[in-house]
Amino acid sequence: MVALLGNGLPDRMQHDGWLETLIQNALKDEELQFRNLSASGDQPNSYPRSKGVPSMTEYLRYIKADVVFAFFGYNESYGGVEKVDDYRKRLVEFVKRTRATQPNGKSFPRIVLFSPIAHEDLRSPNFPDGKAHNILLEAYTKATEDAAQEAGVGFVDLFHPSLELYKSAKEPLTMNGVHLTEHGNQLLAEVIATALLRTSIKSSMSLESLRAAVKEKDLHWNNRYRARDANDIWGGRSTLAFTNDQTNAVVLQNEMSMLDVMTANRDKHVWSVARGKPIVIDDSNVPKSVEVVSNVGGGSKSSSAVKEGLLNYISGQEAINRMAVAKGFEVTLFADETKFPQLANPVQMQFDTKGRLWAAVWPTYPKWEPLKEMKDALLILHDDNSDGQADRVTEFARVHNPLGFEFWNGGVLVTCPPEILFLKDTDGDDVADVRTVMLQGLDSSDTHHGANNLIYGPDGGIYWQSGVFMVHNHENPWGPSLQSEASAMYRFDPRRFTISMHANNSPNPHGIAFDYWGYQYATDGTGGRAFQVRPDKSGFAMHELLKKEVRPVTACEVVSSAHFPESMQGDFLICNVIGFLGIKHYHLERNADNGTVWGEPAGDELIVTTINADGSKNEDKSRGLMMSGDKNFRPSDAIFAPDGSLYIS
Repeated sequence: MVALLGNGLPDRMQHDGWLETLIQNALKDEELQFRNLSASGDQPNSYPRSKGVPSMTEYLRYIKADVVFAFFGYNESYGGVEKVDDYRKRLVEFVKRTRATQPNGKSFPRIVLFSPIAHEDLRSPNFPDGKAHNILLEAYTKATEDAAQEAGVGFVDLFHPSLELYKSAKEPLTMNGVHLTEHGNQLLAEVIATALLRTSIKSSMSLESLRAAVKEKDLHWNNRYRARDANDIWGGRSTLAFTNDQTNAVVLQNEMSMLDVMTANRDKHVWSVARGKPIVIDDSNVPKSVEVVSNVGGGSKSSSAVKEGLLNYISGQEAINRMAVAKGFEVTLFADETKFPQLANPVQMQFDTKGRLWAAVWPTYPKWEPLKEMKDALLILHDDNSDGQADRVTEFARVHNPLGFEFWNGGVLVTCPPEILFLKDTDGDDVADVRTVMLQGLDSSDTHHGANNLIYGPDGGIYWQSGVFMVHNHENPWGPSLQSEASAMYRFDPRRFTISMHANNSPNPHGIAFDYWGYQYATDGTGGRAFQVRPDKSGFAMHELLKKEVRPVTACEVVSSAHFPESMQGDFLICNVIGFLGIKHYHLERNADNGTVWGEPAGDELIVTTINADGSKNEDKSRGLMMSGDKNFRPSDAIFAPDGSLYIS
């Protein structure tokens, strides 16, 4: 068993699969197993994870590692020359600690320390040229070698070979100077395999079937090791019991066992493909999933969950019949699951420059269940005859947990924790054929608290918010990784790969909007509060926008549409999903002297009839733009279309 530890360098390797592919091909009869335990921002003996996630020692023992590949030195290099010797000492301590675990239960693991790669000069004004950084990286490479010699373990120099690769390459081998492209990883894998096996190793197109098998195995392991919704598996919510004897841990830890077996089954497939005798993957030995008992309709310890939903789901058209809307407005059905089954659990919408509605759908919320098809996706809904109804749907790409997306650079940036992906269609078929990991280090410990509601700011930055239970760790080419546990709004510049925490917003923020003048607004999902985001001292801060009426809030929008009355232009809309099921309306007043904004409740009084689980009815009243009497109605997003109408998911 070979374990890969370290920072974003080995973390990215699992997506390309080249290193394991070359080694498996060269050692066809050894039946090697590889498990990637790396994560963006990791350092020797420092593995920031959310509460409850097993430690590195526990994981090394769990997989029974015989060999450990350790990739460090990049993040540490920003400590400067004065920290070089400290880094060397930390590596020696890392070796001692790792040996002491005896992860396979019988002997010390063999350990190889790898140096950081060099910083590539992309000759772009968007990135540092790396000259000063390379002086430090070379010093940290020497420190890695010295630590390996002192500890008596293997060492592989990646700094000097990567410098040579950059010089001879016809195209850039990194995305941003420090993170390798797929081709860059392919070439570096040749360097590593050659150094380890002491014979020249080259890649070729003939290895694509083996690489595909390796990547499929890595995908299953990644869903186990970087477990989505980990807070419900091991953390604070793992002990929640919605029935008398069934907790989140009972259900979800069993799924981890399922993924273990599925990963091992794919090890066998990798070996068979390497030998040229591929076998069919047989998952018949995978443990069965735990049958989940619904928390609606009896047996539940959570009364709020029972009150807020029914097991009887109505059609989109029937849902409209249970809505009340402000005077002068009407609601029509654009698309629903009856016609398009793919349109399940939409969480964010956007319109592209062709006027087409895109939706991020999340059928496998809160996470993909082993042995079942992962159907989360980005969809394009086409209204071919412009009659206000979708005629067909195209699946642009499958994306796990797509909590937010935004158009950029001819493609789409979309969250797929623990990464943000860039997807692009280059042949005009409305299906993504480019898939690039743009940013690593998003936590996924509570999937619906993750990076959500992506929006392109007037400054060229991409903004999102993220909530509690999360430990993010983003590497970048400009300095140390951004490690943050804060519930906050974040800003990412995809041109320069800069990432920063923009402003605190707690505990579980959802919803960002900009108005016509570039003023920025945000809402907090759990608390239901709304804010204006404006400069404060040396940064930005949340300033109260209005007096809270409802919670929890899923999204917000600013009115800017010729379809809407002049009196509503620039007003603020809030989507809410418990208690008040609908869209609140607030009139905003802007102070031109100091740039502050304040909102007051607006809209008509709305009245709906709600049908309860026992068939009883009650009448609900509230003020706003629209309100539903369907207890399953959850407005997850609202966005204005190019024609000026407001779309609600």
